[in-house]
Amino acid sequence: MNYQQQMDRAYALTEEYLASCFQGEGLEKAMRYSLMAGGKRIRPILTMLFCQAAGGELEEGLEFGCGVEMLHTYSLIHDDLPCMDNDDLRRGKPTCHKVFGECVATLAGDALQAAAFRTVLFAKGPWSGEGAATPALAAGVLAEAAGVQGMCGGQYWDTIGDGQPHSLEDLTAIHDKKTGALLRAACVMGVLACSGHREVDDSCIDAAREYATHLGLAFQIRDDVLDATSTTEELGKPVGSDSANGKTTYVTLLGVEGCREQVIEHTRLAKEALERGGWRGSIGCLCWLADHLAQRSN
Repeated sequence: MNYQQQMDRAYALTEEYLASCFQGEGLEKAMRYSLMAGGKRIRPILTMLFCQAAGGELEEGLEFGCGVEMLHTYSLIHDDLPCMDNDDLRRGKPTCHKVFGECVATLAGDALQAAAFRTVLFAKGPWSGEGAATPALAAGVLAEAAGVQGMCGGQYWDTIGDGQPHSLEDLTAIHDKKTGALLRAACVMGVLACSGHREVDDSCIDAAREYATHLGLAFQIRDDVLDATSTTEELGKPVGSDSANGKTTYVTLLGVEGCREQVIEHTRLAKEALERGGWRGSIGCLCWLADHLAQRSN
């Protein structure tokens, strides 16, 4: 199976699992609308690929990865609300609050956050001995990534700083929390999914964290470039809003060419970090994915 086929397999597993969730009407309909609105599914794919690299199978990381994706979707619903970014489009479709109203959208995000932790805590696996604590450990990793030291903390600093200039150091610190924290959780949880019933080298956790940190920065910088150089039709979401609102971006600090150089550098550092892990499986697909994301057009 080549790298694209591995990616396609992980993507298909994710879509199948998520499509089985939230089949009801009312609030569940709003949750499902956002959860199944498309997207790259990078976070669950990373969880499964890291489980595989540590010596496990893709399927063993599926439920942890889908928990991360549910939490990511909740963050997008709330990010689009009028009190945050006030966006009308997400992935080429009207945002949740535009379809269901602000109150239902807020509750849909809240419910997806709760569902994320339930999915992780009740993940099925051949947990045994010390590995029986693996779902709780994974839930702890996810909680830390989502909270004040992670995604919510980054969103806070990004929101209160609207219209205020940031240094490169400040901007990187914000995005390391806002974007990088959840990517780190996805990668580390993949290693944990494997370690729950196999012996895994401790170096794999550190390598996963470092890979995700650089991948997250490359991803965010590439996002800023696309926002400055693409159209709404190409990206499926509004472009230029950061510039219109006077927000500091990597493009305003480094220029488009400077950003492209940084994407290349952080991608290199991400792949280099993987080499420091004691992997039982292949890391080839993770390296390929880093290159793929660095060159993406949406």
